[in-house]
Amino acid sequence: MVKKRILVTGGAGFVGSHLCERLLSEGHEVYCLDNFFTGQKQNILHLMSNPYFELIRHDVINPYLIEVDEIYNLACPASPVHYQYNPIKTIKTSVMGAINMLGLAKRVNAKILQASTSEVYGNPLVHPQPESYWGNVNPVGERSCYDEGKRAAETLFRDYNSQNNVETKIVRIFNTYGPRMHPNDGRVVSNFIVQALKNEDITVYGKGNQTRSFQFVDDLVEGMIRTMNTDASFTNPVNIGNPVEFKIIELAEKVIKLTNSKSKIIYKDLPSDDPMMRKPDISLAKQALDWEPKVNLDDGLEQTISFFKALIK
Repeated sequence: MVKKRILVTGGAGFVGSHLCERLLSEGHEVYCLDNFFTGQKQNILHLMSNPYFELIRHDVINPYLIEVDEIYNLACPASPVHYQYNPIKTIKTSVMGAINMLGLAKRVNAKILQASTSEVYGNPLVHPQPESYWGNVNPVGERSCYDEGKRAAETLFRDYNSQNNVETKIVRIFNTYGPRMHPNDGRVVSNFIVQALKNEDITVYGKGNQTRSFQFVDDLVEGMIRTMNTDASFTNPVNIGNPVEFKIIELAEKVIKLTNSKSKIIYKDLPSDDPMMRKPDISLAKQALDWEPKVNLDDGLEQTISFFKALIK
């Protein structure tokens, strides 16, 4: 195996830290770049003693120069609580961060992968969502800073590929959960687990009939690495997610059962622009990457619950 020098922006975040860990385990040299807006040092503390791991405190809004072979661009707040906290910062991170990292990739002739999102589909009118679907996105809503920022980043990746011959990859990430999720990120899995472990009321928005598909973080990391390893002609976005669909109310009941919680379910009004359905069509990932998720929801939730139990003792 060729030892590569790999930059992971947002490397101290939930997904980024798992990606850094996996790349190190494969024998690569990993540079973790993070401004710690949502990333956490504790996510990567266990990697700091590895001589092939380096932590760089930096914000991708500003250019950065380093000699690397590959770049995984994950830098961006990814949960509604975090990306709506400072919406201008969010869209600047998506757009200027993409420009700066693509500029770096062009300069040092590195391959670059963009961590995009299923949010580019907005509140979809097509179900499940294939990569060919253009989406149904509100450009002036509460979530627009994230949705439109990620859509603009995809455009930049396409244009750097066609105009500047930068080797680009795009993965559209669907709901992902696992150890090292931020306990206050407002995402449904972490919310439910934290509420259940504290025996607090579990908050379900609407009637809980909206659906989500949940993939375990290890499956996502595998999909990202396989995408990065495709040949130069593979530049189209690819969905990486779990096509097994669950109603939010089913997830709440499952978490209560797995945690032996005394929590009761309470209902609140749906937030604006909250998608009612979210499910990936992963035909392309199966065909081009020979990838599909392996970890079922119960097994993944048990690992995630163990992490949160230790965290909130």
